[in-house]
Amino acid sequence: MNTPNKLTVARVAAIPLFIVTLLINPSERRYNIAAAVIFALASATDWLDGYIARKYNLVTNFGKFMDPLADKLLVCSALIAFVDLNLIDSWIVIVIVAREFIVTGFRLVAAERNMLIAAGIWGKAKTAVQMVMIIAVILGMTPLISQSLIWVSLALTVISGVECMYKNRSVLKDAA
Repeated sequence: MNTPNKLTVARVAAIPLFIVTLLINPSERRYNIAAAVIFALASATDWLDGYIARKYNLVTNFGKFMDPLADKLLVCSALIAFVDLNLIDSWIVIVIVAREFIVTGFRLVAAERNMLIAAGIWGKAKTAVQMVMIIAVILGMTPLISQSLIWVSLALTVISGVECMYKNRSVLKDAA
């Protein structure tokens, strides 16, 4: 297993530690800071594994599949925990998680047809804003900042999902 793939696996492995730290005592600032640091480090591996894979030509099928899945697991885990902590409305999380399932399903259908659906600019922006938003919410940033980032994340989620489905609509031709 190469370094980018190890970083992807490490991102997934960090999720339980992040969730336990986030939920252990949410009213105590030191746990929130620790959870934010764990999340930020895990998020940074997303950029780092992609950079290393492209720079050193270490792109693998495992990485193409697991890297976006690791991002989804990390972000969705945080958002679901936020519902439990009453930090975000459940309907927002449902929209975000639904988009992730739909796009992942699209990618699986495409893979069956030997097609690859790469992340577009809107999807990359969505992931980056979601990660920043999660850190802001964990750290208890002002409601203006946190709520603005939640709404921007939601908007980018919808835009990127629609764009992905529209640009790759040929994947569904003859799928039924």
